[in-house]
Amino acid sequence: MNQQINDNMINIGIIGAGGRMGRMLIEAVQDNPKTILSAAIERQGSSLIGADAGEVAAIGCLNVHIVDDLVAVINDIDVLIDFSLPDATEQNMQVCAEHKVAMVIGTTGFNERQEKALAAVSKNIAVVYAGNYSTGVNLSLKLLQMAAKAFGTDADVEIIEAHHKHKIDAPSGTAYMMAEAVAEARGQNLKDVVNYGREGQTGEREAGTIGIHAIRGGEIVGDHTVMFIADGEVIEITHRARARMTFAAGAVRAATWVIQQSAGQYNMQDVLGLSG
Repeated sequence: MNQQINDNMINIGIIGAGGRMGRMLIEAVQDNPKTILSAAIERQGSSLIGADAGEVAAIGCLNVHIVDDLVAVINDIDVLIDFSLPDATEQNMQVCAEHKVAMVIGTTGFNERQEKALAAVSKNIAVVYAGNYSTGVNLSLKLLQMAAKAFGTDADVEIIEAHHKHKIDAPSGTAYMMAEAVAEARGQNLKDVVNYGREGQTGEREAGTIGIHAIRGGEIVGDHTVMFIADGEVIEITHRARARMTFAAGAVRAATWVIQQSAGQYNMQDVLGLSG
């Protein structure tokens, strides 16, 4: 952990500070009484380099100028929040591990190599890695586990997620989290039972499989519904996000928690005390 430069405040760095999520994170950091924005980072070549991060986020001047080099500001940071792209996050993890800076990662779409890199980094620093930082979503995961254990494979499970037209990966990280929660509760390996949508002559639905379907359009923040379809009844567990601030505030809450943890990989269930 770095020597904190702002009294007892936790110094936060934000990757992708000029993006929609980055701007929300800047506001959430300033709204949290335990945190202060100490660094804002954008990609090289961004037109926002040199701009004041607070003005970019439309919350007033913060005297924190956006830079394009994480290494240049890493010593000012206690926790780095990264909601960017897998390749960029992979590089940022290495920088944080080298400088012993904790991380909160909301990037989705990691491949197998990047997941292994995350596991390796987590041996040296504390990392919270989650596909969704909403309190409501994480409570939903507990309900999904309960339903999956009760039904077993007697109910067919279908997951439907919807996001805005700008989202570049599918299915969403939250949909994966929900599918993993169901599969784990049923004693399954998700990779063995997942079915991504259907097309053509698919044949009858195989018992025990988990279907995932992605919808993209407009400005939907994030909707997720999990259907447990038994022969005589259907249970639906739905979460609808109506503002990105939900995710941003959750990520900042995770930052205030992870700074107190030893090296390891954690999730939002751990932050909320819902694990186990």
